[in-house]
Amino acid sequence: MKLLNRLLPHPLLTLMLTVIWQLLVNKFSLNSLLFGFFLGLLIPIATQPYWPNRPKLKSPLRLVTYVLLVFWDIVIANITVARIILFMPNSKRQPTWVEIPLDIRTPEAIAMLGGTITMTPGTLTADISADGRYLLVHCLHAPDTASVRDEIKTRYERRLKEIFE
Repeated sequence: MKLLNRLLPHPLLTLMLTVIWQLLVNKFSLNSLLFGFFLGLLIPIATQPYWPNRPKLKSPLRLVTYVLLVFWDIVIANITVARIILFMPNSKRQPTWVEIPLDIRTPEAIAMLGGTITMTPGTLTADISADGRYLLVHCLHAPDTASVRDEIKTRYERRLKEIFE
């Protein structure tokens, strides 16, 4: 078992790197699959000293639904941002900063929330407070900052709390 943990320190990361390599190559072949799997084995082994405490997932299957939700939100946000940029005059745009109080405490969950917000077009995670209790988010157009805050908390943070804590 110890040998397996040494060769495969982060099995989910290995799987994810293999899949990402296949997506980057954009053509399936046995060679690209094997090379992606090789990278998926090599990268976690090489970075293992930097991961002394491997993050624990309370509910790994919910991570899959979370990723699908984020992909969907990215598609919808791209359309929304395109409509704002193409059809809304600059004078009617209401860019603003929103402070998001955090209920999640694990660094991995906070990093994933910040990344999710940044990957979704129209929003950007700009800063995290020194105590890790607030995120500062910039929104391209947010007439109601409370609704943006509440949507981030219910749509993303609640799910990340179920996955990590």
